[in-house]
Amino acid sequence: MKLGGLLGAAFLLSTIVPGVSQTAATAKALSPLEQTLIASEKSLIEAKKKSDSAFFKRTLSEDFALVGVDGELHERQEAVDELGDSGLIELTAYDIKVVAVSENAATVTAAIVTYDAIVRKAPEEDQGPPPRYQHFSSVWVKQGDAWKLKFHQATAAHWGDW
Repeated sequence: MKLGGLLGAAFLLSTIVPGVSQTAATAKALSPLEQTLIASEKSLIEAKKKSDSAFFKRTLSEDFALVGVDGELHERQEAVDELGDSGLIELTAYDIKVVAVSENAATVTAAIVTYDAIVRKAPEEDQGPPPRYQHFSSVWVKQGDAWKLKFHQATAAHWGDW
């Protein structure tokens, strides 16, 4: 009986382990564009966590616009002020995707980075804490050799937790 159980377990493992390695092998490698823009977005997130307004001043395009989770539109300077003083406790991004906004992948000059995030922020006096789960979208544009953030939007992902 014990031998049969051991053989069954060995057979089960032999069918599972190759499947795991095949899944890892079939994961799509990120393109150079995806790597660059995901790194740029992660730098944005880190700058937001640190309230690094200098980062925003050098990274945002001159015509940058921000739509906050409350639906309000902010222009560049107001956005720099808001992004640099956030009271943010946690911003954990997941499921990050990059979509090129160009027909010719060799000359991409604009792309959208979109992701979901867990957000924890100190409650505001008149509203309480913002939604914990949010969806973010950023539009990055190539200006010379640098990628600049042109647009950013935060959207509540679960209406019930605000």
